[in-house]
Amino acid sequence: MANDAVVDKGRRRFLTATTAVVGGAGAAVAAVPFIKSWEPSAKAKSAGAPVLADISKIEAGQKVTFAWRGLPVFVVNRTKAQLDALPGEDTHLRDPKSDNTAQQPEYAKNEWRSIKPEWLVMVAICTHLGCVPDFYPEIKPEPFDPNWKGGFYCPCHKSRYDIAGRVFDGVPAPANMPIPPYHFVDDTHILIGVDPGKEVA
Repeated sequence: MANDAVVDKGRRRFLTATTAVVGGAGAAVAAVPFIKSWEPSAKAKSAGAPVLADISKIEAGQKVTFAWRGLPVFVVNRTKAQLDALPGEDTHLRDPKSDNTAQQPEYAKNEWRSIKPEWLVMVAICTHLGCVPDFYPEIKPEPFDPNWKGGFYCPCHKSRYDIAGRVFDGVPAPANMPIPPYHFVDDTHILIGVDPGKEVA
């Protein structure tokens, strides 16, 4: 009788230990996908990653759009005529000298708002309510501006920006369109999302 009690206790301990081990392993296996679900998805990781933009085929006067962090980024190869027209726009603009430093990096605080005069790299979001403006590159009268010198027009609420993304005075948009961090990798590639001289994270 005493021996049977010893056997039962041993069996009980074995079953208890086995159940605990199997239960613990099951909990660990079940927890893996749950914990993995906390990690950002590959899409989310790539959304914040820098974007390498090939500009080799962008002709003078042309705009190409790239996606960075879920935002449209216009890359415009500006013509000499467009650049020559920029100083004449100053009197019509809200912030002609780009004094709102939140709208561009220090290296783009110039009349072109860019590293190289001919290349505009700009987050194409109207600073009024976030619409994407249309590109009107030609220097010719437009229904919304008889003295148009090229630039961007927001169809949502009629805000206007010059060819450097500087906002006109008297329109709903309160600020220039933002310039993202970027740099030239070489003559035909721009890395959007990383300042010059910075390491890629």
